[in-house]
Amino acid sequence: MIPHYQFPQFLMRRLGLTLMLPVALLGAITFPTQLQKATAQTSQTSGQNRPLYIHGRSQEYNSKTQVATIRGDVELSYPARGIQATAAQAQYFARERQIILSGNVYVLQQGGNSIKADTVTYLIDEGRFVATPKQGRQVESIYMVNDTNVVNQTTSPAPATAPLKKTNQQR
Repeated sequence: MIPHYQFPQFLMRRLGLTLMLPVALLGAITFPTQLQKATAQTSQTSGQNRPLYIHGRSQEYNSKTQVATIRGDVELSYPARGIQATAAQAQYFARERQIILSGNVYVLQQGGNSIKADTVTYLIDEGRFVATPKQGRQVESIYMVNDTNVVNQTTSPAPATAPLKKTNQQR
């Protein structure tokens, strides 16, 4: 049995644990630590749901505006469309079906195409990127171009030429 002078401490400790447990569980789900990463998933309009993963250090979701904001070392992966991206922050607008990546954005598409910018907006239904730089800077895009004519010209042998005749000056 607990001595009467320790009883208030025992109750407070027990009450404290009872109150802290739901908060700790909620905090692990809603407010991830640096070791845990928050994930947001969305769907397409094609009738088939395909995941869009956005990882970051913290995540907020406003159910009224249906906007998710992910901050800190953001990594985006959309395997169905072959898209990967990194940024400082991402905002997913569910109603508008768009994602705004900001802060040192790098987007890599399957096949090697890439975009570097300060802000990139991805319009999900159109599959279109809109990139804008910081003031006074530029956006960088790299496109992998498969030009079969150039490839064929460089791999085919050079046309044969007749040997040069020696002139009187060279003799």
